Amino acid sequence: MIKAAICGGSGYTGAELLRILSGHPEVEITSVTSEKSAGKRVTDLFPHLHKYAGLIYEPLNKEKILQKADVFFMALPHGTSQEAVDYFFKKGKKVIDLSADYRLSDPAIYEEWYKTPHNYTDTLKKAVYGLPELHREEIKNSPLIANPGCYPTSAILGLYPAVKEGIIDIENIIVDSKSGTSGAGRKADVGFSYCEVNEGFKAYGIAVHRHTPEIEQELSGAAGVKITVNFTPHLVPMDRGIISTMYGKMLKKADTVDILAVYKNYYASEPFVNVLDEGIFPNAKNVRGSNYCEIGLKVNKRTNTLIIVSAIDNLVKGASGQAVQNMNIMMGFEEATALKSMALFP
Repeated sequence: MIKAAICGGSGYTGAELLRILSGHPEVEITSVTSEKSAGKRVTDLFPHLHKYAGLIYEPLNKEKILQKADVFFMALPHGTSQEAVDYFFKKGKKVIDLSADYRLSDPAIYEEWYKTPHNYTDTLKKAVYGLPELHREEIKNSPLIANPGCYPTSAILGLYPAVKEGIIDIENIIVDSKSGTSGAGRKADVGFSYCEVNEGFKAYGIAVHRHTPEIEQELSGAAGVKITVNFTPHLVPMDRGIISTMYGKMLKKADTVDILAVYKNYYASEPFVNVLDEGIFPNAKNVRGSNYCEIGLKVNKRTNTLIIVSAIDNLVKGASGQAVQNMNIMMGFEEATALKSMALFP
Protein backbone atom coordinates (compact mmCIF):
# COMPACT_ATOMS: atom_id res chain seq x y z
CA MET A 1 0.00 0.00 0.00
CA ILE A 2 1.42 3.39 -1.00
CA LYS A 3 0.47 6.77 0.42
CA ALA A 4 -0.61 9.54 -1.93
CA ALA A 5 -1.13 13.29 -1.58
CA ILE A 6 -3.20 15.48 -3.86
CA CYS A 7 -1.98 19.07 -3.93
CA GLY A 8 -4.77 21.28 -5.24
CA GLY A 9 -7.57 18.88 -4.49
CA SER A 10 -10.57 21.19 -4.56
CA GLY A 11 -10.95 21.47 -8.34
CA TYR A 12 -12.47 19.12 -10.86
CA THR A 13 -9.25 17.20 -11.49
CA GLY A 14 -8.65 16.84 -7.76
CA ALA A 15 -12.16 15.51 -7.26
CA GLU A 16 -11.69 13.04 -10.10
CA LEU A 17 -8.41 11.84 -8.60
CA LEU A 18 -10.19 11.20 -5.32
CA ARG A 19 -13.05 9.40 -7.06
CA ILE A 20 -10.78 7.16 -9.13
CA LEU A 21 -8.33 6.41 -6.33
CA SER A 22 -11.18 5.49 -3.99
CA GLY A 23 -11.28 2.19 -5.88
CA HIS A 24 -7.52 1.61 -6.01
CA PRO A 25 -6.49 -1.33 -3.81
CA GLU A 26 -2.87 -0.17 -3.52
CA VAL A 27 -3.34 3.52 -2.66
CA GLU A 28 -4.28 5.40 0.50
CA ILE A 29 -4.94 9.16 0.30
CA THR A 30 -3.16 10.69 3.26
CA SER A 31 -3.23 14.39 2.39
CA VAL A 32 -5.27 16.73 0.22
CA THR A 33 -4.51 20.44 0.00
CA SER A 34 -6.42 23.58 -0.89
CA GLU A 35 -5.65 27.14 0.06
CA LYS A 36 -9.20 28.43 -0.24
CA SER A 37 -10.86 25.40 1.36
CA ALA A 38 -8.38 24.65 4.13
CA GLY A 39 -10.17 23.33 7.21
CA LYS A 40 -13.14 22.00 5.26
CA ARG A 41 -13.93 18.34 4.78
CA VAL A 42 -13.74 16.86 1.30
CA THR A 43 -17.46 16.13 1.52
CA ASP A 44 -18.19 19.80 2.19
CA LEU A 45 -17.11 20.46 -1.41
CA PHE A 46 -17.92 17.10 -2.97
CA PRO A 47 -20.74 15.29 -1.14
CA HIS A 48 -20.52 12.33 -3.55
CA LEU A 49 -17.04 11.48 -2.21
CA HIS A 50 -18.44 10.10 1.04
CA LYS A 51 -15.51 7.71 1.46
CA TYR A 52 -13.43 10.78 2.34
CA ALA A 53 -15.79 12.28 4.93
CA GLY A 54 -12.96 12.33 7.47
CA LEU A 55 -10.36 13.86 5.14
CA ILE A 56 -9.71 17.57 5.75
CA TYR A 57 -8.25 20.01 3.26
CA GLU A 58 -5.03 21.60 4.51
CA PRO A 59 -2.79 24.39 3.22
CA LEU A 60 0.10 23.39 0.97
CA ASN A 61 2.81 23.40 3.61
CA LYS A 62 5.44 21.40 1.74
CA GLU A 63 7.61 20.59 4.75
CA LYS A 64 4.60 19.47 6.78
CA ILE A 65 3.15 17.09 4.19
CA LEU A 66 6.47 15.78 2.82
CA GLN A 67 6.47 12.67 4.98
CA LYS A 68 2.77 12.01 4.57
CA ALA A 69 3.04 10.51 1.09
CA ASP A 70 5.17 8.50 -1.32
CA VAL A 71 3.63 9.95 -4.48
CA PHE A 72 2.39 13.50 -5.01
CA PHE A 73 -0.28 14.44 -7.54
CA MET A 74 0.13 18.12 -8.32
CA ALA A 75 -3.20 19.60 -9.46
CA LEU A 76 -2.07 23.21 -9.08
CA PRO A 77 -2.42 26.08 -11.58
CA HIS A 78 0.21 26.59 -14.24
CA GLY A 79 3.12 28.58 -12.87
CA THR A 80 2.22 27.76 -9.27
CA SER A 81 3.22 24.14 -9.76
CA GLN A 82 6.82 24.82 -10.76
CA GLU A 83 8.35 25.32 -7.32
CA ALA A 84 6.27 22.68 -5.52
CA VAL A 85 7.11 20.01 -8.09
CA ASP A 86 10.80 20.86 -7.85
CA TYR A 87 10.67 20.62 -4.05
CA PHE A 88 9.04 17.19 -3.83
CA PHE A 89 11.10 15.81 -6.70
CA LYS A 90 14.38 16.87 -5.10
CA LYS A 91 13.24 15.34 -1.80
CA GLY A 92 13.08 11.97 -3.56
CA LYS A 93 9.31 11.71 -3.97
CA LYS A 94 7.40 10.41 -6.99
CA VAL A 95 5.62 13.34 -8.64
CA ILE A 96 2.88 13.50 -11.26
CA ASP A 97 2.23 17.06 -12.35
CA LEU A 98 -1.16 17.81 -13.92
CA SER A 99 -0.26 21.40 -14.78
CA ALA A 100 1.58 22.46 -17.95
CA ASP A 101 4.75 23.44 -16.09
CA TYR A 102 6.81 20.38 -17.02
CA ARG A 103 5.21 19.30 -20.31
CA LEU A 104 7.26 21.40 -22.71
CA SER A 105 10.88 20.29 -22.85
CA ASP A 106 12.13 23.64 -24.17
CA PRO A 107 11.88 26.34 -21.46
CA ALA A 108 11.96 29.07 -24.11
CA ILE A 109 8.81 27.65 -25.71
CA TYR A 110 7.19 27.41 -22.29
CA GLU A 111 7.95 31.07 -21.60
CA GLU A 112 6.70 32.12 -25.03
CA TRP A 113 3.30 30.47 -24.58
CA TYR A 114 2.78 30.80 -20.82
CA LYS A 115 4.29 34.28 -20.45
CA THR A 116 6.39 33.33 -17.47
CA PRO A 117 9.94 31.97 -17.20
CA HIS A 118 10.66 28.41 -16.14
CA ASN A 119 12.78 28.70 -13.01
CA TYR A 120 13.63 25.02 -12.57
CA THR A 121 15.17 23.97 -15.87
CA ASP A 122 17.35 21.26 -14.32
CA THR A 123 14.26 19.54 -12.97
CA LEU A 124 12.44 20.14 -16.26
CA LYS A 125 15.11 18.08 -18.02
CA LYS A 126 14.22 15.10 -15.82
CA ALA A 127 10.48 15.16 -16.59
CA VAL A 128 8.90 12.58 -18.88
CA TYR A 129 5.85 13.45 -20.94
CA GLY A 130 3.22 11.13 -19.55
CA LEU A 131 1.36 9.80 -22.57
CA PRO A 132 1.68 6.05 -21.95
CA GLU A 133 0.89 5.06 -25.52
CA LEU A 134 4.04 6.87 -26.66
CA HIS A 135 6.35 6.88 -23.62
CA ARG A 136 5.51 3.87 -21.48
CA GLU A 137 9.10 2.67 -21.05
CA GLU A 138 10.36 6.10 -20.01
CA ILE A 139 7.47 6.46 -17.56
CA LYS A 140 8.43 3.18 -15.91
CA ASN A 141 11.83 4.55 -14.99
CA SER A 142 11.04 8.16 -14.13
CA PRO A 143 10.06 9.68 -10.76
CA LEU A 144 8.68 12.83 -12.45
CA ILE A 145 5.83 12.68 -14.94
CA ALA A 146 4.31 15.64 -16.77
CA ASN A 147 0.70 14.61 -17.26
CA PRO A 148 -0.52 15.65 -20.74
CA GLY A 149 -3.18 18.23 -21.40
CA CYS A 150 -6.67 17.18 -22.44
CA TYR A 151 -6.70 18.59 -25.97
CA PRO A 152 -3.20 17.25 -26.73
CA THR A 153 -4.15 13.77 -25.53
CA SER A 154 -7.05 13.61 -27.97
CA ALA A 155 -5.08 15.14 -30.85
CA ILE A 156 -1.83 13.23 -30.42
CA LEU A 157 -3.48 9.83 -30.08
CA GLY A 158 -5.58 10.58 -33.14
CA LEU A 159 -2.70 11.76 -35.33
CA TYR A 160 0.27 9.74 -34.13
CA PRO A 161 0.04 6.68 -36.42
CA ALA A 162 -0.67 8.82 -39.50
CA VAL A 163 2.33 11.06 -38.77
CA LYS A 164 4.64 8.23 -37.74
CA GLU A 165 3.90 6.23 -40.90
CA GLY A 166 4.09 9.19 -43.26
CA ILE A 167 0.47 8.78 -44.32
CA ILE A 168 -0.35 12.50 -44.30
CA ASP A 169 1.35 15.74 -45.27
CA ILE A 170 2.77 17.13 -42.03
CA GLU A 171 2.83 20.65 -43.45
CA ASN A 172 -0.94 21.04 -43.39
CA ILE A 173 -2.42 19.42 -40.31
CA ILE A 174 -5.65 20.83 -38.92
CA VAL A 175 -6.90 20.01 -35.41
CA ASP A 176 -10.46 21.12 -34.65
CA SER A 177 -11.52 20.32 -31.07
CA LYS A 178 -14.65 20.75 -28.95
CA SER A 179 -14.63 20.56 -25.16
CA GLY A 180 -17.12 20.64 -22.32
CA THR A 181 -16.97 23.47 -19.81
CA SER A 182 -15.22 21.52 -17.05
CA GLY A 183 -12.03 22.00 -19.07
CA ALA A 184 -11.95 25.58 -17.80
CA GLY A 185 -11.75 24.44 -14.19
CA ARG A 186 -13.97 24.98 -11.16
CA LYS A 187 -13.96 28.72 -10.72
CA ALA A 188 -16.41 31.60 -10.74
CA ASP A 189 -16.23 33.18 -14.19
CA VAL A 190 -19.09 34.88 -15.97
CA GLY A 191 -17.93 33.39 -19.27
CA PHE A 192 -18.68 29.91 -17.98
CA SER A 193 -21.94 30.63 -16.18
CA TYR A 194 -25.04 28.73 -17.25
CA CYS A 195 -26.63 31.59 -19.19
CA GLU A 196 -23.40 32.32 -21.04
CA VAL A 197 -22.72 28.72 -22.05
CA ASN A 198 -26.14 27.13 -22.45
CA GLU A 199 -27.25 26.90 -26.10
CA GLY A 200 -23.98 28.52 -27.14
CA PHE A 201 -21.10 27.16 -29.23
CA LYS A 202 -17.95 29.19 -29.83
CA ALA A 203 -14.33 28.98 -30.84
CA TYR A 204 -11.70 30.51 -28.58
CA GLY A 205 -7.93 30.77 -28.31
CA ILE A 206 -7.68 30.75 -32.11
CA ALA A 207 -4.03 30.37 -33.18
CA VAL A 208 -2.85 31.14 -29.62
CA HIS A 209 -4.11 28.29 -27.43
CA ARG A 210 -1.41 27.11 -25.03
CA HIS A 211 -1.89 23.43 -25.85
CA THR A 212 -0.63 24.03 -29.39
CA PRO A 213 3.11 23.61 -28.66
CA GLU A 214 2.39 20.45 -26.69
CA ILE A 215 0.71 18.86 -29.71
CA GLU A 216 3.54 20.04 -31.94
CA GLN A 217 6.25 18.76 -29.60
CA GLU A 218 4.96 15.19 -29.57
CA LEU A 219 4.06 15.02 -33.27
CA SER A 220 7.48 16.45 -34.15
CA GLY A 221 9.05 13.65 -32.14
CA ALA A 222 7.03 11.12 -34.13
CA ALA A 223 7.95 12.64 -37.49
CA GLY A 224 11.57 13.42 -36.71
CA VAL A 225 11.13 16.96 -38.04
CA LYS A 226 9.51 20.13 -36.75
CA ILE A 227 5.73 20.16 -37.15
CA THR A 228 3.36 23.08 -36.76
CA VAL A 229 -0.42 22.65 -36.67
CA ASN A 230 -3.53 24.74 -37.01
CA PHE A 231 -5.34 24.12 -33.72
CA THR A 232 -8.73 25.60 -32.92
CA PRO A 233 -10.58 24.69 -29.70
CA HIS A 234 -14.30 25.27 -29.16
CA LEU A 235 -16.46 25.45 -26.05
CA VAL A 236 -19.67 23.42 -26.19
CA PRO A 237 -22.51 23.36 -23.63
CA MET A 238 -21.79 20.02 -21.97
CA ASP A 239 -20.13 19.21 -18.66
CA ARG A 240 -17.28 17.05 -19.87
CA GLY A 241 -15.81 15.41 -22.92
CA ILE A 242 -13.68 16.28 -25.94
CA ILE A 243 -14.18 15.52 -29.60
CA SER A 244 -11.23 16.31 -31.86
CA THR A 245 -11.52 16.16 -35.64
CA MET A 246 -8.22 16.19 -37.51
CA TYR A 247 -7.50 16.67 -41.19
CA GLY A 248 -4.41 15.81 -43.22
CA LYS A 249 -3.74 15.54 -46.94
CA MET A 250 -2.94 11.97 -47.96
CA LEU A 251 0.59 11.22 -49.22
CA LYS A 252 -0.24 7.62 -50.09
CA LYS A 253 -3.19 6.18 -51.94
CA ALA A 254 -5.21 4.08 -49.53
CA ASP A 255 -8.76 3.19 -48.62
CA THR A 256 -10.29 3.77 -45.21
CA VAL A 257 -9.95 0.09 -44.39
CA ASP A 258 -6.19 0.24 -45.09
CA ILE A 259 -5.62 3.15 -42.72
CA LEU A 260 -7.81 1.54 -40.07
CA ALA A 261 -5.58 -1.53 -40.26
CA VAL A 262 -2.54 0.66 -39.51
CA TYR A 263 -4.29 2.24 -36.53
CA LYS A 264 -5.56 -1.04 -35.15
CA ASN A 265 -2.06 -2.47 -35.37
CA TYR A 266 -0.58 0.55 -33.55
CA TYR A 267 -3.06 0.41 -30.71
CA ALA A 268 -3.72 -3.33 -30.56
CA SER A 269 -2.09 -3.77 -27.16
CA GLU A 270 -3.22 -0.46 -25.65
CA PRO A 271 -5.72 -0.96 -22.81
CA PHE A 272 -7.41 2.43 -23.24
CA VAL A 273 -7.48 3.13 -26.98
CA ASN A 274 -10.30 1.72 -29.06
CA VAL A 275 -10.05 2.05 -32.84
CA LEU A 276 -13.57 1.78 -34.21
CA ASP A 277 -14.61 -0.18 -37.27
CA GLU A 278 -15.20 1.43 -40.64
CA GLY A 279 -18.24 3.67 -40.69
CA ILE A 280 -18.38 4.08 -36.90
CA PHE A 281 -17.23 7.33 -35.30
CA PRO A 282 -16.66 8.44 -31.70
CA ASN A 283 -19.25 10.09 -29.53
CA ALA A 284 -18.12 11.94 -26.41
CA LYS A 285 -21.02 10.36 -24.55
CA ASN A 286 -19.54 6.91 -25.11
CA VAL A 287 -16.36 7.70 -23.13
CA ARG A 288 -17.92 9.89 -20.43
CA GLY A 289 -16.47 9.04 -17.01
CA SER A 290 -13.99 6.53 -18.46
CA ASN A 291 -10.28 6.48 -19.23
CA TYR A 292 -10.83 5.40 -22.82
CA CYS A 293 -9.99 7.15 -26.07
CA GLU A 294 -12.08 6.19 -29.10
CA ILE A 295 -10.77 6.80 -32.61
CA GLY A 296 -12.58 6.62 -35.94
CA LEU A 297 -11.44 7.72 -39.37
CA LYS A 298 -12.41 8.14 -43.01
CA VAL A 299 -10.49 8.69 -46.23
CA ASN A 300 -12.22 11.34 -48.30
CA LYS A 301 -11.10 10.38 -51.79
CA ARG A 302 -12.78 13.41 -53.35
CA THR A 303 -10.36 15.75 -51.54
CA ASN A 304 -7.56 13.24 -50.88
CA THR A 305 -7.90 13.91 -47.15
CA LEU A 306 -7.64 11.68 -44.10
CA ILE A 307 -10.24 12.70 -41.50
CA ILE A 308 -9.63 11.38 -37.98
CA VAL A 309 -12.03 11.74 -35.06
CA SER A 310 -11.09 11.04 -31.44
CA ALA A 311 -13.09 11.26 -28.22
CA ILE A 312 -11.98 11.35 -24.59
CA ASP A 313 -13.33 12.49 -21.24
CA ASN A 314 -11.26 15.60 -20.56
CA LEU A 315 -11.29 14.97 -16.79
CA VAL A 316 -10.30 11.31 -16.99
CA LYS A 317 -8.09 10.28 -19.93
CA GLY A 318 -7.49 14.02 -20.39
CA ALA A 319 -6.35 14.54 -16.79
CA SER A 320 -6.93 12.49 -13.63
CA GLY A 321 -7.42 9.05 -15.14
CA GLN A 322 -4.25 9.39 -17.16
CA ALA A 323 -2.45 10.56 -14.01
CA VAL A 324 -3.50 7.35 -12.25
CA GLN A 325 -2.49 5.35 -15.32
CA ASN A 326 0.94 6.98 -15.11
CA MET A 327 1.16 6.27 -11.39
CA ASN A 328 0.34 2.61 -12.00
CA ILE A 329 3.16 2.36 -14.54
CA MET A 330 5.62 4.22 -12.29
CA MET A 331 4.86 2.05 -9.28
CA GLY A 332 4.79 -1.27 -11.14
CA PHE A 333 1.06 -1.86 -10.62
CA GLU A 334 -1.12 -3.38 -13.31
CA GLU A 335 -1.67 -0.43 -15.64
CA ALA A 336 -5.47 -0.52 -15.67
CA THR A 337 -5.91 -0.75 -11.90
CA ALA A 338 -8.87 1.42 -10.77
CA LEU A 339 -9.44 2.47 -14.37
CA LYS A 340 -11.49 -0.36 -15.83
CA SER A 341 -14.89 1.26 -15.40
CA MET A 342 -16.93 1.62 -18.57
CA ALA A 343 -18.43 4.95 -19.62
CA LEU A 344 -21.50 6.38 -17.93
CA PHE A 345 -24.61 6.08 -20.09
CA PRO A 346 -26.89 7.87 -20.71
